[in-house]
Amino acid sequence: MSLNWPLMENNITREDINILIEFLSKMPRLTQSENVRAFEEEWSKWLDVKYSVFVNSGASANLITMAALKNLYGPGEIIVPTLTWVSDIASVIQNGFKPVFVDINPNNLCMDDEQVINKISDKTKAVFITYVQGFNGLTDRLLTELDKRNIPLIEDVCESHGASFNGRKLGSFGLISNFSYYFAHHMSTVEGGMVCTNDENIYEVIRAFRSHGMTREILNEKLKQTYIDDNPDLSPDFIFAYPAYNVRGTEIGAVIGKNQLKRLDDNIIKRNKNFKVFLDNLDSQKYRTDFDLEGSSNYAFNLVIKKPDPEFRDKVEKALSNANVEFRRGSSGGGNQLRQPYLKTFITDKEWEKYPNIEHIHFYGYYIGNYPDIEEQKILSLCELLNNL
Repeated sequence: MSLNWPLMENNITREDINILIEFLSKMPRLTQSENVRAFEEEWSKWLDVKYSVFVNSGASANLITMAALKNLYGPGEIIVPTLTWVSDIASVIQNGFKPVFVDINPNNLCMDDEQVINKISDKTKAVFITYVQGFNGLTDRLLTELDKRNIPLIEDVCESHGASFNGRKLGSFGLISNFSYYFAHHMSTVEGGMVCTNDENIYEVIRAFRSHGMTREILNEKLKQTYIDDNPDLSPDFIFAYPAYNVRGTEIGAVIGKNQLKRLDDNIIKRNKNFKVFLDNLDSQKYRTDFDLEGSSNYAFNLVIKKPDPEFRDKVEKALSNANVEFRRGSSGGGNQLRQPYLKTFITDKEWEKYPNIEHIHFYGYYIGNYPDIEEQKILSLCELLNNL
């Protein structure tokens, strides 16, 4: 049996291409301009935040978020998950922060909130949470504790567009939130990302960091004039306030993003329905099916073998490969980040052994593509394949 199941399919539609062709036929400006501004405004309205800044990737969103935090709060520690994408932790290290790791909650694959609270210290500058593959990782206990200790929450919502907690979309709780529009995500601008906030000062800093640190990117005229007055020897158009980056988005990406946003909510409903069919028909004696789905917005089918059985794992992988079902072991980002080479100089030897929940996902957890157009019968056939092993 061949299921021919890639990680993502039809995420850029014929309609998207036609809209783009129509736009390009007008010979428009392609660098950051009016469509980027319109996309930012539409995204802010959808998310229910005040400000959004479109950038060239979710990784760049991570990078300039941490750069802004460093500029505003100085060095220190950032609490991070052991299950995330490399750019989250890399952005922490690249900006001189020390990453402090916590294990995951097996019910939602996000950071264990009790461990987060226990690891907060007087050196903690922020908690950088990743909502893994559409699951909600927030709790009232975590939000209350962070508020009490005045610790900012930074939200990585790159895989979880539309997921929610207490009726509010994830990405609207933290001081800053990051989104990705990579090809395989809930919606796509091919490459692209967004930084969101309700804080005007952070918004202006992020805008500058997106574009070489130039003060002409600042919208607050009073603040912009302060830089001009303080630097009379410089051209007002070329004042660089920060040692920053060029991570601007393009008009092309924004045009696609605006069109994709129109069908995002409907696609989320379809994805969640697909995932429920998958879990309802999977053998709960062999695989985990008891995930906490409250507020979730599924990104990919989570397949977790219940017991640590290398022989059974090999059978699962062989069966999936033989059926042409694309999968990723370790779930998001290659599993336990503490095992990755880039962290070897930042941790003690075998540090990963202290985190048993992510260790199980590292060796016995997978994700399989979920996209709106998958037929239900195909999902049932996948379940039958896995259940018969």
